[in-house]
Amino acid sequence: MQQQQLHARLMKCLSCSHSHLPLPPPRPPPFHSLQRFASSQPKGVAKVILKKGKTQLFKDGSPMVYSGAIDRIIGRPPPKTGDIVLVADGTEKPIGWGLYNSVSMFCVRLMQLEEEATRDPSCALDMEKLLETRINAAVELRRGLGLPSATTNAYRLVNSEGDRLSGLIVDVFGDLAVVASSAAWVETYKSKVKACISSIDEINHIHWRPSVEILKEEGMDAADLKELHPSTCPQRTKRTKVIENGISYAISLEGQKTGFYADQRENRMFLSTISHGQRVLDVCCYSGGFALNAAKGGAMSITGVDTSLPALELARENIALNNLDPEKTSFLREDATVFMKGALSRNDSWDIVILDPPKLAPRRKVLQSASGMYRNLNSLAMKITGRGGLLMSCSCSGAMTQSGMFLRTLQGAASMAERKITVLRQSGAGCDHPIDPSYPEGAYLSNILLRVL
Repeated sequence: MQQQQLHARLMKCLSCSHSHLPLPPPRPPPFHSLQRFASSQPKGVAKVILKKGKTQLFKDGSPMVYSGAIDRIIGRPPPKTGDIVLVADGTEKPIGWGLYNSVSMFCVRLMQLEEEATRDPSCALDMEKLLETRINAAVELRRGLGLPSATTNAYRLVNSEGDRLSGLIVDVFGDLAVVASSAAWVETYKSKVKACISSIDEINHIHWRPSVEILKEEGMDAADLKELHPSTCPQRTKRTKVIENGISYAISLEGQKTGFYADQRENRMFLSTISHGQRVLDVCCYSGGFALNAAKGGAMSITGVDTSLPALELARENIALNNLDPEKTSFLREDATVFMKGALSRNDSWDIVILDPPKLAPRRKVLQSASGMYRNLNSLAMKITGRGGLLMSCSCSGAMTQSGMFLRTLQGAASMAERKITVLRQSGAGCDHPIDPSYPEGAYLSNILLRVL
């Protein structure tokens, strides 16, 4: 009897103790691995295996898988240009997926990492869905930044690696979108790219500008590119007009890059605040962006220099478009080095000099020679900047900026010019030009404002 009572009390205690134990944690959601998605594809997905020690670079976000990083490719038949492939480490575990190119030095452009596909499987191995998602995200980012606005309707909508769409750039000029394509995959998915852009409320026209020389390296036939993308712009005009910070610009759709350098918007506006009563020189002026802002800011005189006659014609047109005094502004067609050497021989000088050359270091392998060109140009610019004056020196070479060499190059230029410099301001492109710091060869604007003594 006592044993039965003891057993009953013991069972009751055990029952009570279990009632106070915490509930087991909920089961995690099912793991959506890229390998599982690939296995469900009817045609299968090839796998690109990276060499030992190369994986972390791409896990950190670099989108360009170059041929030297690849150990082997698993898949029969082998992948063709434009095919979706998995990218995997040495143990064959996928780290992401991307688009394959059998010709380019960049064999794969990574589009989505494994952990991203796990968090949001809706875009896994689906390039059209990914395009739609990324372009919509780019639109929302710009709207959050106040673009477009009543005073600015020229801005960058998609900035290649910065918006996770390597090889695709889209600039918006009013109701016109200019698409700059520099990757074979963009050509492959051109219909979807156009459909996504056309769905944006304010866009009525699309002008496609394939980067022919780069696309030839991607295996594209240059002869075909001219016929692939008819413009939806009215045939009667190759021009459009935009407004930036209240200043109007005529843009040529056949001009440099997409036709307008929207990345300098904030730097141009800054120049207008320091130009009152100053003599301003704009070297490599293109269509007069800095010159116009100097004139709006009340500069005493402005000189613009460029080698492109069509660009200078645009610059003069822009002066008239904004009802600015043409007597205060002159535009000269001349090589930058030749002009600055001539000015030096005449003892000419300016209070503010802007030097904004084209990209001199498109690749890291030419960085050393490019740094010499930057040094020589800036040395001349410093010599024709009046003592105590300002030099705004610009570099749009990502390789130069990310190497940390730009400021050192300017210091070397000051030594050559026998001038002392102090750094007053460092800036980059506007917020509508996001950058991917893991990819140093992308466009990456750097402006440094110097006081020259």
